[in-house]
Amino acid sequence: MAERAALEELVKLQGERVRGLKQQKASAELIEEEVAKLLKLKAQLGPDESKQKFVLKTPKGTRDYSPRQMAVREKVFDVIIRCFKRHGAEVIDTPVFELKDFDIAGNFDPMIPDAECLKIMCEILSSLQIGDFLVKVNDRRILDGMFAICGVSDSKFRTICSSVDKLDKVSWEEVKNEMVGEKGLAPEVADRIGDYVQQHGGVSLVEQLLQDPKLSQSKQALEGLGDLKLLFEYLTLFGIDDKISFDLSLARGLDYYTGVIYEAVLLQTPAQAGEEPLGVGSVAAGGRYDGLVGMFDPKGRKVPCVGLSIGVERIFSIVEQRLEALEEKVRTTETQVLVASAQKKLLEERLKLVSELWDAGIKAELLYKKNPKLLNQLQYCEEAGIPLVAIIGEQELKDGVIKLRSVTSREEVDVRREDLVEEIKRRTGQPLCIC
Repeated sequence: MAERAALEELVKLQGERVRGLKQQKASAELIEEEVAKLLKLKAQLGPDESKQKFVLKTPKGTRDYSPRQMAVREKVFDVIIRCFKRHGAEVIDTPVFELKDFDIAGNFDPMIPDAECLKIMCEILSSLQIGDFLVKVNDRRILDGMFAICGVSDSKFRTICSSVDKLDKVSWEEVKNEMVGEKGLAPEVADRIGDYVQQHGGVSLVEQLLQDPKLSQSKQALEGLGDLKLLFEYLTLFGIDDKISFDLSLARGLDYYTGVIYEAVLLQTPAQAGEEPLGVGSVAAGGRYDGLVGMFDPKGRKVPCVGLSIGVERIFSIVEQRLEALEEKVRTTETQVLVASAQKKLLEERLKLVSELWDAGIKAELLYKKNPKLLNQLQYCEEAGIPLVAIIGEQELKDGVIKLRSVTSREEVDVRREDLVEEIKRRTGQPLCIC
């Protein structure tokens, strides 16, 4: 235990060094060298007996966002974080708020963690309400086995993989021409590949391919198909099998994938009035990478891993364009109410009221001017997405009331001052959606 605690402390210190180098904008070579050291230290920890789930926050270059863009990002990340934590994730290595990856590490029975990753992906995309989606799944072992029985040489596996992966964007004829004309594949080999990679379906396709006389000659392919059949059983129990498609054209370009791979795509753009088509493609992806962590372990211990990554930038673009097309306002602040004045010389009254609201736990603010114009105060609320305005006027002070205005409906009601806190809480008690 003491040795593990010491290793955990070294991991923590090395993580801080990596973050420091990134903040200092050190050279890419130096950062990569220190990241490699960090991964080696983490590999030395080895897997615990308990299930390990972790979220990796991925640092990005700094960028200036408008208040509207920041509000959209915060709401999207809130959905992602809540889902990750609901599945028992522990957040690690967290220098910036770019959380988008979820991984499960350790030796477990086949396909259980893989199925949970797909469940998480579906939960997040459903919660974000960005449109209908489909998650394509395949297995690198099936691909490798298929290429082998079709006659592709080992040296061409990865380059042919990259061509096949384009089938969601271009026609089969274009893909075939690239494989034959640019990559030197024999036409008859390309035709045999085409017979497989143009197929997609559900568990029935998996069962069909298990009986395929050629593909069944490949031990790799049979292992992959067996795991996919089991995966579909778990996905049915999770209630998401209708969102999943076994797609033999899915290849995923990264060499470190060793088993199941998956990618979520929007089936169609959000079909609401006034919206323009949003050609954003994949919005999430992932897979199993059992050999990657072991590459950095000096003892060569293998740590099986499976994970997913959410395409947050693409999701941001969908949400922002939708709001823009519908001319919807985005809340750029969590402020629930602005304390405003209808006439001059009421700064003291505004300060007293905003203090009362703060003390009651209400998120309130006021403009930092002695005598702001009422119109300017109302416009500020509209721009920032503040839902309510508490207006103080000379007549309201005499009557012991506050005029409470809804920014969206522009409806105004007089509320007794002693009832104001309760009324604001009543009106702002509902959770906000991301749009």
